[in-house]
Amino acid sequence: MIGIAFTVMCLIFGTTFLAIKVGVEAGLPPFLSAGVRFFAAGAILFIAMKLTGKVRWSLLWRKEMLLIGAGTTFGTFSALYWAEQYVSSGIGAVLSATGPMMIVILQSVLLRQKTSRITVVGCMISFLGVVLVVLPGLAVQISGLWLAGCLVILLGELCYSGGALYSKRVMDAFRETNPIALNAAQMIHGGWMLLLLSAITEPWSSEGWQYLPAMGSLLYLILFGSMIAHTLFYWLMERTNPLFPTTWLYISPPIAVGFGALLYGEHVSWWMLAGVLLIVTGLILMNNGIIRLVNRRKVRSTA
Repeated sequence: MIGIAFTVMCLIFGTTFLAIKVGVEAGLPPFLSAGVRFFAAGAILFIAMKLTGKVRWSLLWRKEMLLIGAGTTFGTFSALYWAEQYVSSGIGAVLSATGPMMIVILQSVLLRQKTSRITVVGCMISFLGVVLVVLPGLAVQISGLWLAGCLVILLGELCYSGGALYSKRVMDAFRETNPIALNAAQMIHGGWMLLLLSAITEPWSSEGWQYLPAMGSLLYLILFGSMIAHTLFYWLMERTNPLFPTTWLYISPPIAVGFGALLYGEHVSWWMLAGVLLIVTGLILMNNGIIRLVNRRKVRSTA
């Protein structure tokens, strides 16, 4: 189940960078788009959980949900949505792939957790693979806004990494609470923060919108990108560790390249194939402990 959930999550997340880009280019204000996406997804999930008696309203008033929403949703996606006005979705995917490395650094520096050498090497190998996959398409014109967009994405990934580590601690403390409810609550908080930021900084006018791509992007991101993929993310974190689910950030560029080749006949070079191989190798090294744990459980279940 861990393998299936991780695969589905990666396939969905691998398309979200492009979906965000489509929405922004169709005229959706970035913060408004992100806010509607997460607030709507969180509200739908939370109400569904409440109707089935699996969560209490009091969960929404816990400061832990507010802090997780501020980090993993507000901080990360306000940065990414704003930056994709000025950088390509490929650049966004590459810079977002620094998330797992930041988690390793934060675990070592702030939490004083010992990180194995093989995990560090795996992070570096996978990141090199991401660069090789996206490198052929990174023809960019460097400008002040482009550089600002890159720096903002990195800042957002720092928020993402801190939020992921904090989420794991909260899940350990809230073991009796369904991870879907935890995900819904934090998305509601991140969503209203994004909407507030939008109300302060963006005009709420539909003039100039391309409605079909704009609404299509928004619906896809609400249903698949948030309700399904983010729920799987928290489910995986509850059963593994903070690093393992975030490694989808390494897989998203190869998925984007694969869809481009399959659906649009885009060229796939040997550099890209080498990059995919490096990514897979790095992921195996990083998640060696999880792989051994799953194998031990399989042995026990068949004994």
